[in-house]
Amino acid sequence: MTPEPDAPENAKPKPFDPLALDHQLCFALYAAANRVIRLYRDQLEPLGLTYPQYLTLLVLWERDDRLVGEIGEALSLDSGTLTPLLKRLETAGHIVRTRDAADERRVRITLTKQGRALRAKAVKIPENIACEMGLPLETLVQLKQTLTTLAAH
Repeated sequence: MTPEPDAPENAKPKPFDPLALDHQLCFALYAAANRVIRLYRDQLEPLGLTYPQYLTLLVLWERDDRLVGEIGEALSLDSGTLTPLLKRLETAGHIVRTRDAADERRVRITLTKQGRALRAKAVKIPENIACEMGLPLETLVQLKQTLTTLAAH
């Protein structure tokens, strides 16, 4: 018969390993971001939107008729990333891209009637996401404030 191993209370604690995956802030943020984006994807699919398209529409729903550069600045996206996204939104009938009258080099983005109407269909998404996450609203508000602070530094 083999002797029983020492009880857990007799075991020596493992030394702290700063490179253990469980101790990495970056991995916790990565895993959480993936989960949140998956939750959004499930909400956005019935609307025919991708997550980046939704973010772009959020910017336009706040204030319509913006320059591409303004949208890029709000979303921290360069024009090389933003342009194909805007083309897809235009093809879907949600926006119109036009040259700026004051400066032909700049492109203005304006919501269509369909793009404005989509807002009413999307209005419950934040609430649905909060419910799916199963966290109290005050926890989500604190988390958002912490992440905003982290991103600003």
